[in-house]
Amino acid sequence: MKNNWLTESTMQQLYCDTCQRFLADRLVEGACPTQGCTNKAARGDQCDNCSHMLNPTELIDPKCKVCKNTPHIRETDHLFLELALLKKRLVDYINDTSVAGMWSQNAIQATNAWLKEGLKPRCITRDLKWGVPVPMEKYKDKVFYVWFDAPIGYVSTTASYTPEWEKWWKNPDNVELFQFMGKDNVPFHTIMFPSTLLGTGENWTMMKTISVTEYLNYEAGKFSKSKGIGVFGNDAKDTNIPPEVWRYYLLMCRPEVSDTLFTWTDLQAKLNSELLNNLGNFINRVLSFIAKPAGAGYDSIIPDAPGAELHPLTSELAEKNSIRVEQYLDAMEKVKLKQGLKSAMGISSDGNAYLQESEFWKLYKEDPVSCAIVIKTSVGLVYLLTCLLEPFMPSFSNEVLRQLNLSLEENLSFSDEKGEIVKAKTPWDFLPAGHKIGRPTPLFEELKDENVSEHRKKYAGSQAERSSKEVADAEAMKIANQLKSTTLSGTLPTWAQTRMGPCL
Repeated sequence: MKNNWLTESTMQQLYCDTCQRFLADRLVEGACPTQGCTNKAARGDQCDNCSHMLNPTELIDPKCKVCKNTPHIRETDHLFLELALLKKRLVDYINDTSVAGMWSQNAIQATNAWLKEGLKPRCITRDLKWGVPVPMEKYKDKVFYVWFDAPIGYVSTTASYTPEWEKWWKNPDNVELFQFMGKDNVPFHTIMFPSTLLGTGENWTMMKTISVTEYLNYEAGKFSKSKGIGVFGNDAKDTNIPPEVWRYYLLMCRPEVSDTLFTWTDLQAKLNSELLNNLGNFINRVLSFIAKPAGAGYDSIIPDAPGAELHPLTSELAEKNSIRVEQYLDAMEKVKLKQGLKSAMGISSDGNAYLQESEFWKLYKEDPVSCAIVIKTSVGLVYLLTCLLEPFMPSFSNEVLRQLNLSLEENLSFSDEKGEIVKAKTPWDFLPAGHKIGRPTPLFEELKDENVSEHRKKYAGSQAERSSKEVADAEAMKIANQLKSTTLSGTLPTWAQTRMGPCL
């Protein structure tokens, strides 16, 4: 405001006489006015179907979502951020940073669409009771619009954590800011918030890299918290499927380029074939063999492996491994998380093939030197996988560290500065000979067909329907238990006649 980037103006807003209040955008629903869009249930701020940003007054046949009545337009004064006046600075920032920060293509497209449409003044206040109050006498009964104050929360959250918050947020020469979000949030982070920061005239750390996803859909429809469609955090916990499985599956399904689909059968396939049969199988085979008593294995002691670089099969594996690690690091630097995860899992696949081709179980008796090379190289790959997969599945990595008998405080970073990238070419050097491992146990459990059917059935329909069904099931179980404890003579008890009469 001191820099004259804010203006006061009168705007038209929807007011519900029945509820006696101005309606927040989320409380208004109507047909999307965008040509070609057929969504009849667009929100007051955005259409989920075409992703077009809206004002509530643009909706066709708007309705109050609380009382279902038609609101009418009232005039009210508000504060506006003058985006058009900040355009030159904003465009310079976007042009420079989108290249340097390797913005995802969908982020660039969404941002350019906004610029092409033309930047207009954007309202930053709302007639609501709940929210951050506007610190001006004239607007004391208003609050900041959530798109304006929510990104400021990134800064204030850091300030709540440490008084030295400016080391992150006002240190652009030494700090790189990465942001991750769904495509519907792009303009708030590439247009709105940068304009707010630029408008202060202060030396803020601006977002450098933005990674934007398309939509993850659920079975035959879309995830929707408001409509109760899909599996949410509390549901995922209730399935008893381990966190690392959820994290792996959702990252493998990450819609980086186009919309993707969550299905229970796909989760089952990825768990059983990729996590259980590939990753878990490789690690368990290696550690279990080392743990076998002397005469059958190495009595939990990692063997020495002199001349590993001269072993043909091992040197071939080391070359593949080096390429996989380079691919992993390149993908992670470019925030292509799905590709990074696939590269890491490729190391596990190579390890399984290496074990099979070497026939290490035969080598143990027939060629103990070669067997030691294969096993020390393989346990090196186990450690490498622990490092590379830690950003994706930290609880998995902690468990593998326990089985390797390594400290949970082990620094699992993988950096060029520490020479770890060079080690990828000699995986037999990751762990020292003579180190005693811990007790190996299986890392993953099979997800069976009956479990999949149960989950699909349980999480079908809306949250409201699910809640009603759970209440009904609980009530039915209560009645059933009461019936079991009741001696039935000629008639049912009064409560049973009342509740169960129609069914009987």
